[in-house]
Amino acid sequence: MSENVLKVENATMQFGGVIAVDNMNLEVNRGEIVSLIGPNGAGKTTAFNVITGVYAPTNGAVYFEGRKIVENHPNGKMKKLYKGQESDRYSHTRVLAPTPDKITQLGVARTFQNIRLWKSQTVFENVLIAKHCRVTAGLFSATFRANRAEEKRQREECDDLLRVLGLEGVRNELATSLPYGQQRRVEIARALATQPKLLLLDEPAAGMNPQETDDLTAFISRIRSDFKLTVFMIEHHMDLVMDISDRIYVLDFGKLIASGTPAEIQNNQRVIDAYLGVSEDA
Repeated sequence: MSENVLKVENATMQFGGVIAVDNMNLEVNRGEIVSLIGPNGAGKTTAFNVITGVYAPTNGAVYFEGRKIVENHPNGKMKKLYKGQESDRYSHTRVLAPTPDKITQLGVARTFQNIRLWKSQTVFENVLIAKHCRVTAGLFSATFRANRAEEKRQREECDDLLRVLGLEGVRNELATSLPYGQQRRVEIARALATQPKLLLLDEPAAGMNPQETDDLTAFISRIRSDFKLTVFMIEHHMDLVMDISDRIYVLDFGKLIASGTPAEIQNNQRVIDAYLGVSEDA
């Protein structure tokens, strides 16, 4: 029986009168690469933001490794504005709304659609910063340099990570001075430095040329196996999605309209219509 690493249950995200994610239910099992696809504006990044604590959902729950980490229900003015489903299901339970750093500490890391590297920092410094979430030393220890052993270990871990990912040659380069494809790798390396169990990639191939996309496809497959990761990915490059996904979910106007293997999704008429449109003669 497959073990859920991530489970999203009845998640709805409503902004004013607009429902961006509508009663989403999905699961990602340990060791899988699962993709979330859909047209622009379908709600994919909003779903990632709900999972990672950027937004508290208007309604619904998120589980990580069987533990409920996010939960909310319509409250305040939203009680009257709410247009989604299951409005009473979670109303008798306490709100769980951890901040993104707390969710990262649990073992969930992410990258962003628009690369967010520290502009004035080197590749090594960008990756080292991510280690902050694993620091055990307190303010007193850090002030009086009693944390030297931990700091040394973290720097060594970052160097090992850069070597494994083929980035040791640009260790001391400004991260934002690198070619686009390498910047993406640095961002993924920074996410890996948090020692995640679940890695969320938001359009990792955005802006890449075909060769860079092919290299990224192999790169994601390799880090899944080398780091024993589960990967949940948003992506528009269908060749990448079909090549490495174990399963795919399809989102359209905030609603999941299909799920299945790459072969099943490729032959699903609802998916074809969502991407290509329905002819006037249909």
